[in-house]
Amino acid sequence: MEGVSNLTRADAVSVVRNPLAFVAARWTPHPRTVQRAALAALVMAVVIVVTGGAVRLTGSGLGCPTWPKCTEDSLTTTNEMGLHGVIEFGNRLLTYVLCAAVGWAIVAARSQKPWRRGLTRLGWAQFWVVMGNAVLGGIVVLVGLNPYTVAGHFLLSSALIALATVMWQRAREGDAAPRPLVGKPVRQLVGVLVLASALLIVVGTVVTGAGPHAGDSREVPRIPVDWQTVARLHAVLAWVVVTLTFALWFFLKAVDAPRGPLARTRELFLILLAQGALGYAQTFLNLPELLVGLHMLGSCVMWIWVLLVLLSLRERPVEEAGGLPGPSAEPTLAKT
Repeated sequence: MEGVSNLTRADAVSVVRNPLAFVAARWTPHPRTVQRAALAALVMAVVIVVTGGAVRLTGSGLGCPTWPKCTEDSLTTTNEMGLHGVIEFGNRLLTYVLCAAVGWAIVAARSQKPWRRGLTRLGWAQFWVVMGNAVLGGIVVLVGLNPYTVAGHFLLSSALIALATVMWQRAREGDAAPRPLVGKPVRQLVGVLVLASALLIVVGTVVTGAGPHAGDSREVPRIPVDWQTVARLHAVLAWVVVTLTFALWFFLKAVDAPRGPLARTRELFLILLAQGALGYAQTFLNLPELLVGLHMLGSCVMWIWVLLVLLSLRERPVEEAGGLPGPSAEPTLAKT
C-alpha cells in the first residue's frame, strides 16, 4: 500500500474521517485475497467455539472469576489461578484474534473494486455479533455460568458462523441477481432441512445446559430437565436431519441436478454420519471430554455445510460491463 506512510495533512484528515475509504483508495486486493480473508474469519469463528468448549470441558469456565478483568486486581491471569486461569484467559485472548480476522475481511471487502457493499455489510454484521457475544461471555462469567446464558453464548456463535459462511460463499460469487439451479420443491425441502438443523443445534444447547459438564468444578446450576431425555430428543432430531439430507440427495439425483448441489448434499450426508457416530459414542462412554469436544466441532462443520447446501441451490454470476453476466461465473458452484 504505497503512499500510506507519507501522509499529507489532507490524508491525515481522511484517515480520521473514514479510514476504510482511505485504505480502499490505495489498495485493490486480488479477489482471492478477499476470499481468503472471509475464510479466515469463518475458521476463527469455529476455533472460538471449539476453544470455548475446551474451557467448559476442562472445568475452567470460572478460571477468571470476573470480567472484563481476570481478577479484581489483575487484567490477566495470575500464577495462583493455575491452569484453569490460563485456559479461560487464553480463550478471551482468542477473541482479539477473531476480531482481527473479521477486521481483515471487512477491509478486504471494502477495498475490492468495484466496491461490494453487500459483502462489506456481511463483514460488519460479523463484527457486531462478535462484540455482542463478547459482552454476553462476560455476563456468563458474572452470573456464575448460568446455563441459559451459556446456551445463548453458543447460539450467538452459531449465528456468527452462519454470517461468516455466507460471506465466504458470496466472496466467491458475483453480485448479479441470483439464478435458481433447482425447482421450488427442492428449495422448500432444503428450507425444512435448514430449520430442522437449527432446531437440532438449539436442543443440543439444552442437552449441554442440563448435562454433567457444567464448566466448573464448583456447584453450577443446570437446566432443570433430565438431560438423558433431552439427549434422546436430540438424537431423534439428528435422524430427521439425516433422513431429510438423504431424501434431498436422492431427489437431486433423480432430477439430474447440477453438480454443486449434489456434491454439497453428499458431503453433508457424510458429515452427519460421522457426527452421529460421535454422538452415540460419547453417550455410551459416559460423555468423555475429548469426544464431547469433537462433537462440538462436528456441530459447527455440520451447520456450515447445511448453509452451503442452501447457498448451492442458486448461482450469482459475475457481472461484466453493461450488466451482463460474465463467463467466469458459470463454474462457481461446481468448485464450491
